[in-house]
Amino acid sequence: MALSKIDVANMLTGATPVANGGTALTSGFTNGATTEVDQWRLTSTLTGTASPINANWERSDTTGYGKHGTGLTESSGIFSFPSTGIYVIYAQMTVQFNEEDTSSMMSIATTVNNGSSFGAQSTCIEADKNTDGRRHAMSCMAVFDVTNVSTHKFRIDAQSVASSNTVIGDSGETYTGFTVFRIGDT
Repeated sequence: MALSKIDVANMLTGATPVANGGTALTSGFTNGATTEVDQWRLTSTLTGTASPINANWERSDTTGYGKHGTGLTESSGIFSFPSTGIYVIYAQMTVQFNEEDTSSMMSIATTVNNGSSFGAQSTCIEADKNTDGRRHAMSCMAVFDVTNVSTHKFRIDAQSVASSNTVIGDSGETYTGFTVFRIGDT
């Protein structure tokens, strides 16, 4: 008989054995702490610096995409969380360099005072010495302890992007965007 067909529950008598002398888990188990997963992207290309990238955001809608939980909300490039918790923000930006000896930076900037001030929690940089229209991708990650959904927010900044360089956006796939995971309680 295949192992998947064996009715182990009815074969045992007494207490269920636990490896290494542990205690059997009987209640309180949840299927992991990840209660939120959401992904957003820039839908159209922008030129130069934008702090924040304040327009043309959409929730990913490519075939197969699956949001888990309530999801984030966005207003003028400022993103709010649906519940308190510890969140991981993974952001990526693709830049096309059209100007020689330039560099571009992307930051995940966070606030804990409802947007009165933002600070770059994570920054990445990419440089190019050529002018042949090469595209470069960069990514960075931040862990954010959201203790108050009214005051704790974040934004994505495209910084030091030369006036002839472009941040790539597309409504069909993610060149510039981010994914957020809630990994636990605050």
